[in-house]
Amino acid sequence: MEQKQVRYTWHKVFDSLAEAREQVPLRKLKQLVLDGRAVCFAHTPTGFFALDDVCPHLGYSLSKGTTNYLDEVICPWHSYRFSMRDGRECEFRTRKAVLHQVELREDGVFVGIEQTAATT
Repeated sequence: MEQKQVRYTWHKVFDSLAEAREQVPLRKLKQLVLDGRAVCFAHTPTGFFALDDVCPHLGYSLSKGTTNYLDEVICPWHSYRFSMRDGRECEFRTRKAVLHQVELREDGVFVGIEQTAATT
C-alpha cells in the first residue's frame, strides 16, 4: 500500500514566539490571510493552532468566536464547537474544520497549508 506524502506550503506568520503571544494573546483568535486563504490562528494554554477561518456549518468566520479550556474554537453564530486538535465538531452535527500545522522555529512561527495534488 502506497503511503501518501504530505507536503506543506509554509508561511511565516510571526518573527518570534514573543511577537505571536503579543499579537494573539492567550485565549484569543486572529484572522490571517495566507495566499488568499483566510486562516483562524488561535492561542490557548496548550499552544497555538490554525484552521480555516470558516465554520463548516454555515460559513461564518471562526476568528470572530472564542476558545474554551478544551482547545475548541466556538463559532459565534450558532455556538458550534470545533476541536483544534482533530477538527471535529463536539456533537458531530457537521463536518470537520480544516486544520493546519503550526511550527515554532528559531526564526519565527509558521503555519503549514497542506498542498493539494494539483499544486505538488
